[in-house]
Parts: sequence; structure tokens; C-alpha cells
Amino acid sequence: MPIAYWCILVAAFLPFAWVKYAKAGSGSDNRNPREDQLAPRQRRAYAAHQNAFESFPFFAVAVLAALIMGDSVGTVNILAVLYILLRIAHGLLYIADKSTLRSLSFGLAMIVNVAIFALPAFK
Repeated sequence: MPIAYWCILVAAFLPFAWVKYAKAGSGSDNRNPREDQLAPRQRRAYAAHQNAFESFPFFAVAVLAALIMGDSVGTVNILAVLYILLRIAHGLLYIADKSTLRSLSFGLAMIVNVAIFALPAFK
């Protein structure tokens, strides 16, 4: 199974890592979790959680489309791993309140994602 498929699984679970950090030690009430009063760092982790969910569908579709269309598994694997690394960096930079670097990481991840999606056009 290509590494890129495993990257889809990692990307699917990445939002849960950010929300786990956001809720850890916050005294979160699971009966009303959206009304929790989180500290700034935890609020940023929760925002990273939401952003990771928002970016997941395009990544999953891009990887599946590229592989189904017969693109180089090696190229898709490399780009998928790069995407995951950039998305992890995005979350960490979000939590650390490094907005410029966070935006750069987001933009680079989007470029990589578009590259994966567009690979079949260059066969």
C-alpha cells in the first residue's frame, strides 16, 4: 500500500491531536464542549483542529485521484509526506502563535496539495 494512503489516515486523525491538546487540563465539560472557556493557547489549538478538518477532504481527494489516474506512486508518496509535515508544522505554529510562519506553512501545504491533484495533467 502506498505511503500516500497512510498519509490520508494521518491527516484524518491530525485534527484529533490538536483538539486533545486544546482540551487537556482545561476542565472541559464534554456535555457542552463548544462552550468551553479555553486559554489563548488552547483556543489556537482548537482553531488548528478546525483547520485540519477543513483541509482534509481536498488532500484525500487529491491523493486518491493522483493514484487512481496512475501517477508515480513515489512522487505522490513524497508529496503526501511533505503535505503532512507542513500540516503538522501549521498546527504547531498555530499553537505557538507564529502567525506569519503559520500562514506560510498553510500556503506551502496548499501548493503541495494542488501539485498532487494536478499530477495527472502532466503525464
